[in-house]
Amino acid sequence: MIRAVTILSLVILLMLVLYVPSSHPPERFLEQLRTEHELATAYWGVEPALRMLDRAVRMQEATANVTPIPTAKNAPSTAGVNGAVSQEMSAVNRRLFDNAYFRSVDALLLLASYRLATLLEWLPWVTAFVLAALVDGGLARLVKAKEFLQHDPEMFALYASLGIVTLCLTVIGFVLPMTLPPLLLPCVPLAVGVLAGRALGCFHRRA
Repeated sequence: MIRAVTILSLVILLMLVLYVPSSHPPERFLEQLRTEHELATAYWGVEPALRMLDRAVRMQEATANVTPIPTAKNAPSTAGVNGAVSQEMSAVNRRLFDNAYFRSVDALLLLASYRLATLLEWLPWVTAFVLAALVDGGLARLVKAKEFLQHDPEMFALYASLGIVTLCLTVIGFVLPMTLPPLLLPCVPLAVGVLAGRALGCFHRRA
């Protein structure tokens, strides 16, 4: 069950991530980024908001080195070829490297990086709760083993599947050009921590 949920979630995630840039121009993602930066400035203050923006830009620059999005610097040179071939290569380069879809993907990655940077800003505040949830699940697992109680594979599969779906929905939310409530992002690690703790508590442990 867990494997099926994982594969289905990843397929849906990939399809949506590839579809969203084709349905929205790059200006839409940049406008959404400006809106969320203004919300972050009002909620966090100027300095933390600028720190998140700087972190997002650095992450986006890092992903640009590993993603297959073509850039103009990778265009083949037209030097040393005759006029007709040079004009044709220049036209191909313009169609490829000025492609609106690739620009939308680049803007989408920047928006997703900013939202991830915002989530990272929350982590120091929610880490203690997540660790407490995991410790609670581990203790529950230990108590079940000492009492010779049967583990519950159905509930383990349910909690694990819900955790996977939550993570995939979070990634989808990162790339959608819609305003996310400021308090939604910190709920993600909290929910995943609780689900992971419950799954750990239902996992079989031999005494």
